[in-house]
Amino acid sequence: FSQNGTKKFWDFMRTHDSVSILIFNTSRQCFVVVKQFRPAVYMCEVERHHPQIFQNQDKESSLSLENPLPAVVGVTYELCAGIVDKPGLSLEEIACEEVLEECGYRVSTADLRRITSYRSGVGVTGSRQTLFYAEVNDQMRSSGGGGQPEEGELIEVVEIPLGESMKFAYDETFPKTMGVIFSFMWFHNNIAPKLPKK
Repeated sequence: FSQNGTKKFWDFMRTHDSVSILIFNTSRQCFVVVKQFRPAVYMCEVERHHPQIFQNQDKESSLSLENPLPAVVGVTYELCAGIVDKPGLSLEEIACEEVLEECGYRVSTADLRRITSYRSGVGVTGSRQTLFYAEVNDQMRSSGGGGQPEEGELIEVVEIPLGESMKFAYDETFPKTMGVIFSFMWFHNNIAPKLPKK
């Protein structure tokens, strides 16, 4: 757009809205999150360690590093989540599918509690993410999860014990999304006080 005759450019990328699910396994008193490789996170680390590689880089040429960083620098801990790209399904139905595909637990829409929705990626996408809470137990596990390899997903299911969750949330050596931190705090404020005392 133009302001005072000067052209301004905005960064914007069209994308889908999404759902995310905070999963708590009551059998083992732990959170179930996913760990996966994110190319954007990896490239940010490449730029941080090798800023010169992006200088004089045009859009047509490809990047090559003599000493590439290990893939682990692009791995993050995240809530189970997925994009909203199935018009015939509700947000809750999509969330149930994601819990099964990524983490291996079979939940119904009745098992979900809507926490809130918020804007994610506000600097570039501005999309809306809706956050749900689901309690599961070991009997509800029907597969190992791991996502859908044919869609390029390579997901590791990780359990975070309740007693270690806030330490994990603030430990910067574990790269994680804000959704993990926020949802753990929400749980400790809203669910943890009602748990049976041991």
